[in-house]
Amino acid sequence: MDNEHTLRRRMVIAFYELPGIGWHAVQKAVLHQLWNKRSWSMQELLDIGLKREQAETAERFFKNASWMETVARQRGEGDALVLTPFDENYPSILLEIAQPPWVLYAKGRLDLLDRPAVAIVGTRVPTAYGRHMAATIAQELSEAGITVVSGLARGIDSKAHEAAMEGPGGTIAVLPTPIDTCYPAENASLFRRLAESGLLLSETPIGTKLHPGQFHQRNRIIAALSRATIVVEGARKSGSLITAKHALQMDRELFAVPGQITSPKSDGPNELIREGRARLISETSQLFEELPWLRDQADRYVDSGGVSGQVNQAAAVLEPEERKLIAFLQDQPLSINELHELSAIPFGHLNALLLNLCIKRKIELQPGSIYIAL
Repeated sequence: MDNEHTLRRRMVIAFYELPGIGWHAVQKAVLHQLWNKRSWSMQELLDIGLKREQAETAERFFKNASWMETVARQRGEGDALVLTPFDENYPSILLEIAQPPWVLYAKGRLDLLDRPAVAIVGTRVPTAYGRHMAATIAQELSEAGITVVSGLARGIDSKAHEAAMEGPGGTIAVLPTPIDTCYPAENASLFRRLAESGLLLSETPIGTKLHPGQFHQRNRIIAALSRATIVVEGARKSGSLITAKHALQMDRELFAVPGQITSPKSDGPNELIREGRARLISETSQLFEELPWLRDQADRYVDSGGVSGQVNQAAAVLEPEERKLIAFLQDQPLSINELHELSAIPFGHLNALLLNLCIKRKIELQPGSIYIAL
């Protein structure tokens, strides 16, 4: 029988992915512990505060007795891991903000979520100066053990990801699209590299069509994951300034790289500095001078062995089928027969995958031939 943690996370995922269900609707379901029931009547759903359309949508889905199995099966698709606030690997820094995401979809190195992070954002059409500053700061931060967060957009974001990927701090790309979709398409190569040696993160359910509101959600998560945000070029009403606004609202640190006063691309950061909303930064050392505690966090991570260059990096990279098995086991412990049924992987190959995952210490074999995720 499913334990309470499994029931709760599956219900949260299912509720979150239903069309027309927003953050507050999921909150109402959680507050009323609806995971303790396999199905609900329309009246019960209305009584907890759902709107009629939301209640009708939820009733249609949850009246199916196998809805939990459906959620578990879908979570094994797309090679993505699914994180909820009730999971140990959910980034604790997001719990500091108002309305933390109920569900995050991740692909790549989850260990990056534990590291001190700084966001670098800016225009999609930077000058040579902007490209140089973004790449230089990102590389130096990563070399110091700081994870660089950005949004995979063309321009400043891409330069920051590419530079940070070369250092031990690594990089996280927060997507406006579902985790299985690259936007813009021209960044497909970078998208694939990030899935292997960095981390892709999205708040958008798989299968959702792209709409403008997702960019604002993406910018919010970029700011929330980062102790500080650095703006490198951008117009006054650009997406990077929206990220800066989120950072200030979340009481995060905000910095801006100054630019020529005659360059429209520097209007955004120059205005942030002029109005005192952001501190001027022209070299990476200033960030550590202004925020000595950030250097201390990075140093403690390095001292504890968290940053080890390329050591064991190959072991940390997981194959798509391995990620699929871990996704199943994150929901509940399973036997090899149950994993075979859910994954449709041939027994011989499945045995080899499970052995490799045990060696990589991603899963563990328990008494009774039951596997659990670590």
